[in-house]
Amino acid sequence: MKVLRGLIYRQILAAVLYVTLAFLALFFFFDLVDEMRWVSRNSAYGITQALLFVALAIPGHLYELMPIAVLIGTIFVMARFAQSSEFTIMRTSGMGPWLALRTLLVLGAFFVAVTVIVGDYAAPAADNVAQKLRALGKGQLTRGATGAWLKEKQGDHSIAINVRAVKAPGDFVSVRVFEFDGDGRIVRQLNATAAQVDEDNDQWLMQGVQESRLSTEGDNTKLVRSTHESMSWPTKVTAAMVSGALLKPDSMSTIALFQFIRHLDANGQAVQKYEIEFWRKVFYPLSCLVMVVLALPFAYLHFRSGGIATYVFGGVMAGISFFLLNNVFGYIGTLQTWWPWLTAAAPGLLYTALSLSAFGWLVLRR
Repeated sequence: MKVLRGLIYRQILAAVLYVTLAFLALFFFFDLVDEMRWVSRNSAYGITQALLFVALAIPGHLYELMPIAVLIGTIFVMARFAQSSEFTIMRTSGMGPWLALRTLLVLGAFFVAVTVIVGDYAAPAADNVAQKLRALGKGQLTRGATGAWLKEKQGDHSIAINVRAVKAPGDFVSVRVFEFDGDGRIVRQLNATAAQVDEDNDQWLMQGVQESRLSTEGDNTKLVRSTHESMSWPTKVTAAMVSGALLKPDSMSTIALFQFIRHLDANGQAVQKYEIEFWRKVFYPLSCLVMVVLALPFAYLHFRSGGIATYVFGGVMAGISFFLLNNVFGYIGTLQTWWPWLTAAAPGLLYTALSLSAFGWLVLRR
């Protein structure tokens, strides 16, 4: 059995690697064509920067493509084993359905680990470097006309933070801070031209600060204005939180996203979208296990000459449908305020039921 498992593992790993490289090459080409519109001879963002930026997007695409690549690669190998009668020989050598299932699940667990490593470490790190590169070439990154808004509680005071744009992770442009007392009345406003996050000391280092403060003396209240070349402002808001609010939350690691959700929830902000994204990052790697189970019944089918291409095409369609269903459920769950964990798990549960039904019908019964 060790020889048979080694054969299956080598064949599937090679097929998945081939499919992954083909998809990544396709995405690289499309991203490069889209990125070329920002290239200019008269700016710091040239063809070299565009190529590097597109290359840094590869880990994110790899994370998204892993379940699809696993499904297509495993279907191709299982169908080829069936067509050449190799799997029939494996069955006569003692590889029953449950042993075959366990063999594929072990390989699926390996793909789960790879997906977690890429999604939680490689992709966020590459995205941070890409943000710095794009900011250097284009000046800054922003969203809409007002940028990102966040809230924070400091004692009995509440804080509203507006970041207009990001030059680089942890380096912000045009920052406004509004401080309200326990009765909801504004007591201070800070306008800074730039700010850098010092997460070690839980503070932001602001430059070019204009401070407006309401000062009460007896029955008189007056507005006091002052200007500071630089000042430190204490806050628990991290660079990842601002990036998550200003950019896409799926570029954050699972831990950073969880901390961001806790911060939003503690300050009374909407967390539905981010909770769905968090649970999606939890369940998404497990889809690799579902895909290998879905591919196993193809080894028990009988193929005519050339018929394997049809089943591989079916695998491609199944993988694309899973990707689309995953996104559709996320949008519907946000609109209908479904339970976040159920919204994220629904596509995986649906495909699990489909794969187990196929396994039970084609493998166990037939």
